[in-house]
Parts: sequence; C-alpha cells; structure tokens
Amino acid sequence: MDLAFIITIFLIGFIGSFLSGMLGIGGSIIKYPMLLYIPPLFGLAAFTAHEVSGISAIQVLFATIGGVWAYRKGGYLNKSLIIYMGVAILIGSFVGGYGSKMMSEGGINLIYGILALIAAIMMFIPKKGIDDIPLEEVKFNKWLAALFALIVGVGAGIVGAAGAFLLVPIMLVVLKIPTRMTIASSLAITFISSIGSTIGKVTTGQVEYFPAFIMIVASLIASPIGANVGKKVNTKVLQVVLALLILATAIKIWMDIL
Repeated sequence: MDLAFIITIFLIGFIGSFLSGMLGIGGSIIKYPMLLYIPPLFGLAAFTAHEVSGISAIQVLFATIGGVWAYRKGGYLNKSLIIYMGVAILIGSFVGGYGSKMMSEGGINLIYGILALIAAIMMFIPKKGIDDIPLEEVKFNKWLAALFALIVGVGAGIVGAAGAFLLVPIMLVVLKIPTRMTIASSLAITFISSIGSTIGKVTTGQVEYFPAFIMIVASLIASPIGANVGKKVNTKVLQVVLALLILATAIKIWMDIL
C-alpha cells in the first residue's frame, strides 16, 4: 500500500462523505463507482465489486454518524420516521448484505444500476409545497414508510449502499417530508441500515480493512463539514444536486452493464 493509494482512497472517502453530510445520503451513490473505476485509472490496485460494496458498507456507518451529529439540534430529526423506517431497513439490509455473498459481480452491479435508475426518475418528479410545512406539523403514513424501507433495505444491503440514495426520493415524493428533515432523518436511518449491511459484509469476508480504515478517517472529517454546508444551501439547490448526482451515477453504471 503506497502513498498514492492512501491519498486516492482518502480523497474518494472525503468527497463522498462531504456529499453524504450535505445531501443526507450515505455517500455510496458516488463512492461505489469511484472506488471501482478511479484506482485502476492511476495504475493502482483494482477492487472487485464485492470488495467495493464491503468497504462502502463500513464507510457509510461512520459517514452517517458525523452527519447526524451535525443535525442533532434544530428539530430536523423526526424520531417517529427514524424508528419506523430504521427498524424496517435494518432487517432488509441484513438480509441483503448476507445474501449478496451468493451473487455474481455482474448481479451486484445490475441491482445497483436498477436502484440508481429508480431513484433518479423519482428525484425529477415535482415536489411542490413540501418545504412550506412546519417541521413540528409533519405527518406521514408510518406503515407505508416501513414497507418502502424494508424493500430498499434488501436491495441496498446487497450493494453495501445503505439505501439513502433511494430513501431520500421516497421521503420527498411519496411521504412528503420537508427537504432538510428528509436529509437529517435519512442520515439517521442510513446509519441504522448500515449496521445490518456491515454485519452481513464482515461475517461473509467481503471487507478489505485497510482501505476501509482510510475511508472511515475521511468520513469522520468530511461528513460534519458537508452537513453544516447543507444547512445553509437553498433546499431547491440541494434537490437538484442530488438528482444530478444520482442520474450521473445511474448512467455510468448502466453504460458499463450494457
């Protein structure tokens, strides 16, 4: 492991975790393709899809801790939403993370591509008026939230992505949760989700620990910075950035699959 490798992995982790804190995602939506494609471009060791998903699962666990800590004040964390979606996604992500050992690399990439495509489509659906709702008056269908979280958890557990990139569009479009509450609560839900997928990846031997450690250090530094920036950015801008990020990733993954 030379210095160029350490710097490359750290920068991938830093960029992904900054976006994680700012946009309320675990960061795998960008770190997964970056880990898969960037190291080989510089002549560094290439990771397999299994190794990338394992590293991502552990990194997300720590990136979301930093983001949640930054959002702990201000009423942005909806405890009811976090409990219902968190428990459901934890169960789903454990099943998906453990079961991914039996899947081919092509299968893992295909599922990731499908999830990213669905998320991208949802992000471009108009979301009128959701940010006019006072945070203390937010209401949602608890069992519908739990059902979606369970489904997302299974798919996201397979790719080690924790599922926030799909949870955020569901919370915005289906459950009608205001943008900043969505970002803060999705980080907490993603933290819970990543516990299940991390256990699944570790127990099946899919984690490269040294790169994962570098990503963890980058996450703990960058995620709180991103969260504090996200608090100051216009919510429409945050939605557009997330939509474009998910769309670009979906296009890249599908280009490689096809």
